Amino acid sequence: MRFVHYNIRYATGRRAHNYARSSQKNLEKIITFLRNLEPDLVGLIEVDQGSYRSGGKNQAELLAEALGHYHSHSVKYGEDSFWRRIPILNRQGNAFLARDRIRNETFHFFERGMKRLVIELELEHMVVFLVHLALGSRIRHQQLGELYDLMKATTKPCLIAGDFNALWGEREISLFLAATGLKNANRKSLPTYPSNNPRRHLDFILYSEGISIREFQVPDVPFSDHLPLVVDLDVEVKDDHRSEPRPPHCFCSWDGPLKMVALTP
Repeated sequence: MRFVHYNIRYATGRRAHNYARSSQKNLEKIITFLRNLEPDLVGLIEVDQGSYRSGGKNQAELLAEALGHYHSHSVKYGEDSFWRRIPILNRQGNAFLARDRIRNETFHFFERGMKRLVIELELEHMVVFLVHLALGSRIRHQQLGELYDLMKATTKPCLIAGDFNALWGEREISLFLAATGLKNANRKSLPTYPSNNPRRHLDFILYSEGISIREFQVPDVPFSDHLPLVVDLDVEVKDDHRSEPRPPHCFCSWDGPLKMVALTP
């Protein structure tokens, strides 16, 4: 199975001053990038669900249609949050894109923080959580405690992906990893932010027992202020119907060189 995690910053590119501009041209580049990766599942952070930036169109729906995937998405603020009443902000969310039909999804919301959404996606042999944690360290650690409770309620192998906003990288979530038994797919703690000169390891794919990592990659692409994470993984099942490993792609459809940092276990 190939899973891609990507904070796409509403497809407005990596420069801060483009945050309020149209995203349509850059979204086409992201579509091409994802299509070339041929993912089975994509977890997207910072998706525009229909503001003027995206021409009133839901980026999750546009991406899913272009890839031939199903989609699941929600606004990232609490159901009664003040932020749901603010223009533009009330269209900002997170999303899953899945090759197979989505049948079991749950939208959880943390008790505290501006960004509260947790999307839980139950697949046949595993459960995947998608999160975007708070900028404040105290609230972020409280959210990790709630995420621990959600994970412990599952009986299947578990994957947790998202933008953790962990300024100190894996060191900041070491207690969470110890408590959950999760492992970091990014074994060398390769930085993911900012994309033009990566220095911080903010984005994570964490996995539990029952999941093994074939290959981990951080493609060096300029479509967001974050770099994407790409992981090929196996889930332990009684009857093995997994596909053969796929080679990593060399993505060369934008006007510039591509560097692909890969870590093979």
